[in-house]
Amino acid sequence: MAMTDVTPTDASTALHVVLGAGPVGVTLASQLAGQGQQVRLVSRRGLGPTLPGVSLVRADASSAAALRHATAGAAVIYNALNPPYHRWPAEWPTLHRHVLDAATAHGATLVLVDNLYAYGDVDGAPLTSALPQSATFSKGRVRAQMAASLLAAGRTGDLRVVIVRASDFFGPHVRVSSFGELTVPAVLAGRSVGVIGSADVPHSLTYVPDVARTAITLAADPRAWGRIWHVPSPPPLTQREAIQALARVAGTMPARGVVTVRPLPHILLRALGLFSAPMRELLEVEYQFTKPFVIDATDTETTFGLHATPFDEALAATVEWYRHAAA
Repeated sequence: MAMTDVTPTDASTALHVVLGAGPVGVTLASQLAGQGQQVRLVSRRGLGPTLPGVSLVRADASSAAALRHATAGAAVIYNALNPPYHRWPAEWPTLHRHVLDAATAHGATLVLVDNLYAYGDVDGAPLTSALPQSATFSKGRVRAQMAASLLAAGRTGDLRVVIVRASDFFGPHVRVSSFGELTVPAVLAGRSVGVIGSADVPHSLTYVPDVARTAITLAADPRAWGRIWHVPSPPPLTQREAIQALARVAGTMPARGVVTVRPLPHILLRALGLFSAPMRELLEVEYQFTKPFVIDATDTETTFGLHATPFDEALAATVEWYRHAAA
C-alpha cells in the first residue's frame, strides 16, 4: 500500500499503531494485518510492507506534534523504534518521552519492545523479569530509565503499559544482530564464521515473529498490563551450536561435517572500535558473549500459554528469507 496521510479512525475499529519499520515493526504490522486488524505503520521514511489493512505513514518521532498526529485514534501503540545503536543515550530519552505523551493523550495501551540491557551484567545468572534493573553502562541505564518511567505511569493509572523483553533477534528481516548478516550469509555460503566473545557459552536468541506474537497477545490481556514480560525463546545454545544447526537446516554443512567458528580477538574488536562508533559501543555489552546469557520466560509461558517457535522451524524461515533477499 502506498504511503498515506493520517485519516480519522472509525470509532468501532480498533487501530493498532506500530512505530518503527525495522524487523519487529514490519513483523508486528504483518501479524496484525493477518488477524484482520487495522494497522498504521509509522516510520521516518514511511516504509513498510504492502498489505491489506496496513497504512504507511511518514512521521519523525523526534517531533512531539508529528508523532501525536501520526498516532491519533490509536487503541494500541507498539514502540518498536530503534535509533542508531551508538546514539541511544542521546536520542532515546526524547523519543521515549514523545511516545509516552502520545499514548497518554490518546488513551492508548502502550507496548514497549525492549531488550535485556537494563539488567546489566548478572554474571551468567538466568535473566528473569524479577531481576533489578541495575545496569551501569550507558545504553543499559537508558533502557532502565525508560522502563521505570513506563511502569510509574502504569502505577498511577494514567496509562496501560506493557514491556516485552527479548534477547538477540534472529529471523526474517533481521540483519543487525549477532545472528544476522555477519553470521547467516557466511553459513549459507559455506564459509567460516567469526563471533564475538566465546563460541562455547550458552546464549539465548529470540525469534522475531515470537516477539511480535507476544507483544500482540499481551497488549490485549489486562493480566499483562503494568509489568515486564520476557518473550519465550528457544533453549539456549552456544554460538557454535547455533551456527552448526543453521548449516544443517540450510544444507550447507561443509564436507568435513562442521562449520569453522572463530572467536574474534578482543584486541581486534578494540582496534575496530577506534574507527567505528557502533563497534565501540558494542564493547559495552561484550559480557553477553563471554558468560552465559540466558533468558527465562517461564512467567510468560505459564500465564499466557505462549511458547517459542521450534528452533529448526525458525531457522528454516530465516534461511528462506535470506535466500530470497539475496536473489
